[in-house]
Amino acid sequence: MNAFRSHFLALALTLGSAVSAIAGPATPPTSPVTPVKDALHFMVIGDWGRHGQEGQFDTAGRLAAAAHKQDAAFVISVGDNFYPVGVASTDDPSWSSSFEDVYSDHALHVPWYVVLGNHDYKGNPQAQIDYTRISRRWQMPARYFTKTFAAGEDSPVQAQFFFIDTSPMIEDYQQHPGEYAVADQDAAAQLRWLEDELKKSTARWKIVVGHHPIYTVGKRKKAIGGGIQKELEKALLPLLEKYHVQAYLAGHEHDLQVIRRPGGTVTHLVSGAGSETRPLGVPDPKDGRLFAVASAGFMAMSLTAEALNVELVDAENRVPYAISLKP
Repeated sequence: MNAFRSHFLALALTLGSAVSAIAGPATPPTSPVTPVKDALHFMVIGDWGRHGQEGQFDTAGRLAAAAHKQDAAFVISVGDNFYPVGVASTDDPSWSSSFEDVYSDHALHVPWYVVLGNHDYKGNPQAQIDYTRISRRWQMPARYFTKTFAAGEDSPVQAQFFFIDTSPMIEDYQQHPGEYAVADQDAAAQLRWLEDELKKSTARWKIVVGHHPIYTVGKRKKAIGGGIQKELEKALLPLLEKYHVQAYLAGHEHDLQVIRRPGGTVTHLVSGAGSETRPLGVPDPKDGRLFAVASAGFMAMSLTAEALNVELVDAENRVPYAISLKP
């Protein structure tokens, strides 16, 4: 009997381990992030959808630990949600293998406010909008939209987020409609919408979320000409500065960056390290980098009426850099 019980216990432990591995990533026991009293807490992650591979499971575990510690209200995804070619439909297996089964921790069962990336445009971007009607947490009601929150618990101060669709603004994608399904999108109309929304906003905090960074010190720094996405610098940046947007959140580069260009008023936060990472570009005193690291990770944010506190969490489950922005 004792031998049988020992064999049964060993079998149960083995099966338990297998079920745990299938269910999702193990959540680290602690997180290095620092909750702020009465703040609006949220996470920012991008470029993640690799079926749990390329470090996605590990990063998801650290994300869950941070979300649990801060009691995060929501997660922002800055695009390239599904590699390599987006999703085909709302029934695509990638919804399970890259999203539902990876970000399965209870702390991550909060709203995910999502924008499209260029890899999402290689598939069926409309399917990601349609999934909003199926999922209780996936929130992409349109290709661009806005959402307003109280800037902290019971705060009368508002924070408004403007979620935009940057791929149709990039000339290279417009020139390759067979690869990127952007031909039917009107970038000028979207920019008019954004200006109208920014103009009528009464929120103290204005945060714009897109996939492509305006400025980067990452791998693409040389390829796009000194780390500047010219189309966005010309068309988007003037709106951000004119209407006193404090932060622009982006991904696309597979790293973590904090940039404030000389003379600029907008802080550029790049959080595209949800799975695969890439090396940074060569440092330049003029590139405006406050910090950059080629590490898997995400950003944990705490927003109050008086400050937006940003903590970068890296692959070692550390906070190598933090910054506090003022309204």
